[in-house]
Amino acid sequence: MTPLSRRRMLAHALGAALLPLAGMPARAQGRYPSRPVKWLVPYLPATGPDMVARILAEAVGPFLGQPIVIENRPGAAGNIGTRAVAKSPADGYTLLYTGSPLAANMHIYKNPGYDALKDFRHVMRLSSSTVGLVVNADSDIHSLDDLLARLKARPGQMDYASGGVGTPSHLGVELFLSVTRTKAMHVPYKGASELVNALLGNQVTFGMPIFSAANPMIKAGKLRALAIAGARRNPVEPQVPTLAELGIPGVELTSFGGISVPAGTPDAVVETIYKAFSEALRQPKVVAALQENGGQVDVRDGAAFVQNIQQEMQLTAAMMKQLGLKPV
Repeated sequence: MTPLSRRRMLAHALGAALLPLAGMPARAQGRYPSRPVKWLVPYLPATGPDMVARILAEAVGPFLGQPIVIENRPGAAGNIGTRAVAKSPADGYTLLYTGSPLAANMHIYKNPGYDALKDFRHVMRLSSSTVGLVVNADSDIHSLDDLLARLKARPGQMDYASGGVGTPSHLGVELFLSVTRTKAMHVPYKGASELVNALLGNQVTFGMPIFSAANPMIKAGKLRALAIAGARRNPVEPQVPTLAELGIPGVELTSFGGISVPAGTPDAVVETIYKAFSEALRQPKVVAALQENGGQVDVRDGAAFVQNIQQEMQLTAAMMKQLGLKPV
C-alpha cells in the first residue's frame, strides 16, 4: 500500500470517528436556554417591580440553567420598554416584566404602541401588591379622618403624587377622591421610586404607592401608612386598616407582576420559563424576600393571567369613564 493510500484510509477513519461529535454543537444550540436571558423591566431601578424582578432573577437562574440579566427601560408609564419587547425576537431570550400598566395603558393612551393581548404570550402571574394612602412620617396627618378633614377644608389645594398618568397610584387616588367627593392636585412623577422620594422630601402631601415600593420606608419610620386600598389587609403591615374598614368602600386596587414574551414564542420555551419560575417561587427565602418588600407570591398560569389582564383593561375603562378621564 502506498503512503498516499495509507493517508486516505487514516483520514477516512478519523472523519468517521468525528461524525458523532460534529452534531453536538447543533444539539446544544437547540436547547433553551443556551445563553443568558434578558428580563426587561419597563420601570425605574429601585421601584417595586424592579425589586421583585431582581429577587426572582437571582433565584430562577439555577433552575433555568442560565443567568437572567435585568435591563431597566423606563418611560411613558412602561410603554417604551413594553414596545421594545413586543418587537423582540420570539425566542425566549427577552422577557417582559408585565405590570398592571400594560393593561391600563390600552385605555389611558390613544396609541401605546402595542396590543396587550395580541403582541404577547403571557406566561404567568408572579406576585401582587396592594396600594395604600401614605404620608410623610413628620406630617400632622395621622389618620384617614385627618386627611379627609384637610381635603374638605382646602378643596383642590392639597397635592398628591403618582408614579405617572394611569398608574395604580394615579387612578387609585382619583377613585378615592371621587368616592369621598373631595379634590386634590395631581403631581405625576416618573415611577414609584420618584413618588416615594417626593413623599420623603415633603414635596407633596400624600400619595398612594404600591406597598412593594413604600414598605421599606414605612418600616424605617419615614413614611406613615393611613389605609390600604385592598379587599383585605396587607400581611406585611397588618396593623394598617383597609379603606372599607374605615367606611370608604369601593376603592380596591391591586398591582400585579408577571412574565410575558413576544407573540410567537414556542410552547416548549414558554413551558421552560414557567417551570423555572414556579420552582423558584416555592422557595421560602424567595417568598420571605417578596413579603419583606411589600409583595406577595400570587401565581397564576398563562390562561388565568390573560383573564387577569382582560379584567384590568375593563376596570381601567370603567374607571376612566367614571372619572371623566380621556386618553392622552
